[in-house]
Amino acid sequence: MVGELDTLRNGWSVMPGMPQPDSTGGHSSTVRPVRCPACRREHSYEPSVFPCPCGARLKVPLLRGGIPVQVRFRSWDDAWLSMRCPSCGRSEQWPQPEFTCDCGAQVRLPVDTARAPVPVLPAVQPPAQSERQPRSAPPTRPAPAGRPPATQPPVPQAPVRARAVPPRSPFVPHPVRTSDDAILAAARYLEWLGFGELEVSDSQDREGVCLLGTTVVAQVDTWTEPADLRAVECLWLNTLHADELQPVMFTLAGYNQESRNRADQLLVALFELDLAGVPQPVNSAARELLRTGAAS
Repeated sequence: MVGELDTLRNGWSVMPGMPQPDSTGGHSSTVRPVRCPACRREHSYEPSVFPCPCGARLKVPLLRGGIPVQVRFRSWDDAWLSMRCPSCGRSEQWPQPEFTCDCGAQVRLPVDTARAPVPVLPAVQPPAQSERQPRSAPPTRPAPAGRPPATQPPVPQAPVRARAVPPRSPFVPHPVRTSDDAILAAARYLEWLGFGELEVSDSQDREGVCLLGTTVVAQVDTWTEPADLRAVECLWLNTLHADELQPVMFTLAGYNQESRNRADQLLVALFELDLAGVPQPVNSAARELLRTGAAS
């Protein structure tokens, strides 16, 4: 599917895949409380994990005691920073550490440029219970000579547990530097959720495109202003011509409160794309879609 999108959109280059933020199963030392400068709400923030071409997995070092700032005017140059890999010495551009508060403010955290990126070790997964070797049955005692062997009762065997359905493989995002990158990142995400092949068509509303599948209609909004009520309602209207079409929306600039309220009423899944290319669910419909995938 990604190859077909590349053919439709000239100039797309598939960047090295980036794993999701570190999933070691617990809180690491890089998790820290961050207070939104707009509404003073406190969040727990952990920088995303980025791959170097040499294979190292790295995190951007946050400045200790740094004060988060609200991003009011975004530019592509300010949204990226250049850091050197401590393993190979290669200098790469990575997204600034940012997140979107529930109040709608885009918050950027200061980076300690005097420090090198922090290497992240892969998590060691313990073997599954069903993959462990069963205990062998104890040896039976031979019967005395001239006496028929006694009938041994069958050794009870432990019930074989059904293997659990494996979860989805980790999502491999696409860094967002241009509007075309945003479209490819959204397409990868929908493919990862299980929606299969997608077709690309121009959006009739705001700047962006529509991604069409057999069970999904997705709007990728690349405007620099938050999506409004009209954008959500137009997307929902595009799903009325067929049954069981899931409306999904991706934006770079977020949503205003009116559009969020309307999306909750119409069950439109809202996602916001960060610069790492990882869609962040905004409402309950998006969180449910992330949990169940295309089966929902």
